[in-house]
Amino acid sequence: MQSKNLKRKVYNYVAIFDPAKEGGFNVSFPELPGCVTFGKNFEEAQDMAAEVLELWLEELAARNETPPSKKKRPVIGEVEVAVKVR
Repeated sequence: MQSKNLKRKVYNYVAIFDPAKEGGFNVSFPELPGCVTFGKNFEEAQDMAAEVLELWLEELAARNETPPSKKKRPVIGEVEVAVKVR
């Protein structure tokens, strides 16, 4: 029995990790409306995000649909400074 040689392509999408009121993080992908997940902590949310993204893209491939192009988005980060106060 021959095994199929399946090509793999690496995709990279922006994920938004939004702290949930009940704790944990809701995760969404702006380029993939409806592709959402949740994690009890940030590490679990990252793992769940990778899993749901892979499943979402595999489903698109099974339907012969092209994944959306990644849009350039601003990078959001935190900047910490120490300021002298009176």
